[in-house]
Amino acid sequence: MKREDGFPQDFVWGCSTSCYQIEGAAKEDGKGPSIWDAFSHTPDKIANGHTGDIACDSYHRWREDIALLRELNAGAYRFSVSWTRIQPEGKGAPNKKGLDHYSRLVDELFEAGVEPWIELFHWDLPQALEEAGGWRNRDTAMRFQEYAAIMYSHIGDRVSHWTSMNEPWCAAFLGHLTGEHAPGLRDRRAANRAVHHLLLAHGLAARAFRQSGFKGEYGIVINPSKPRPATLRPEDVEASERASIERTSLWLDPVFGRAYPKAFMDIFSSDMPIEAGDMDIIAEPLDFIGVNYYNEEAVRAAPFSAKNPYGFEFVPTYQKKTDMGWEIEPSGLRRILTYIATLWPCKKMYVTENGAAFPDKPDTDGIVRDYDRIDYIRSHANACRDAIKQGVPLKGYFLWSLIDNFEWSFGYNRTFGIAAIDPNTLERHPKLSFYYYRDLIAGFGL
Repeated sequence: MKREDGFPQDFVWGCSTSCYQIEGAAKEDGKGPSIWDAFSHTPDKIANGHTGDIACDSYHRWREDIALLRELNAGAYRFSVSWTRIQPEGKGAPNKKGLDHYSRLVDELFEAGVEPWIELFHWDLPQALEEAGGWRNRDTAMRFQEYAAIMYSHIGDRVSHWTSMNEPWCAAFLGHLTGEHAPGLRDRRAANRAVHHLLLAHGLAARAFRQSGFKGEYGIVINPSKPRPATLRPEDVEASERASIERTSLWLDPVFGRAYPKAFMDIFSSDMPIEAGDMDIIAEPLDFIGVNYYNEEAVRAAPFSAKNPYGFEFVPTYQKKTDMGWEIEPSGLRRILTYIATLWPCKKMYVTENGAAFPDKPDTDGIVRDYDRIDYIRSHANACRDAIKQGVPLKGYFLWSLIDNFEWSFGYNRTFGIAAIDPNTLERHPKLSFYYYRDLIAGFGL
């Protein structure tokens, strides 16, 4: 049956999750500790002292997650692998129980008619590697290549869509500059070193995939942003350009074979541990770019300080906001997609995360009637359709998230899922948005 909503027949509709946010089973079957295990157990780091020790228990209840995907008729499921389930110390021989877990997950996804999209890294660095310097240490990139090669050799014959990492900006800057995320550092030089080593790790993993001989598509997932200036004063325009560099150009320029942005290197070149050949490795050819989009900000210039290491600040805007305090601006998704497609043209692009947290409360009948989320999904799907009409090679959309989960420093106080998790039983309960997304996948949601 031909779609009538303007999306291509082969457009990929899927859902995304990440391992630390949903799996739980923090110490089972040989899993080693990650930096998020350590960070979440550090006092005053996570709201209400929450941890991911249990999360949604998807390590045990993954068949229930697949049942949801099957009911949606989702074409794909993007999930991350826990590095410390595969190599508990971040190096050495692989843990068979960890490999077997993901192998079973992949096989049963195929059985359900859902394509697995594997992400190798979603911020949960092995704690043992962090203690050896983490992403400040070049050796971590080498260890990442070894881990990636293990995964390719184990399931590369079945999985044809891979991404190296999710939002390296967050790992570098939230983890090493503002301290909001693990490992909780506040050091500009450390953040800049992490930038280079994350990108080097990406390139090494991409090269290892090409050398493996397996067929498939390989990409990286970023959270780009091109904030608009709050005013047209020169200092605000410059602040918006600087913000765009750190969120977008800093990552895509080297991936596309260019140098790091001059405006960045003019200030921070002495921090960047670039060695001969690194930039060629980082520029290993990719098949697609994954774009995570939640909101579009307005910024103005502000003095650099310990509390403001970026030199700009976000300003109030007129838009409605999600429970995260993020502005709802669907046209910003179209703008960022066309911006990237123009300056960094690639064969394919995917929206790999898009979604919203709202203060979901079940009615007396137990149903979450999340009409705000339905409106959010509908408006952003329209933005995707508009981008396609403008020539963006957008090939798919992954909703964040399939289920409510551990939302990093917010703990379980923010809910993005289209299915709720009962906090006592951990049972999955579809919200109204679940059924809306099912209609959208079928071609009837717009």
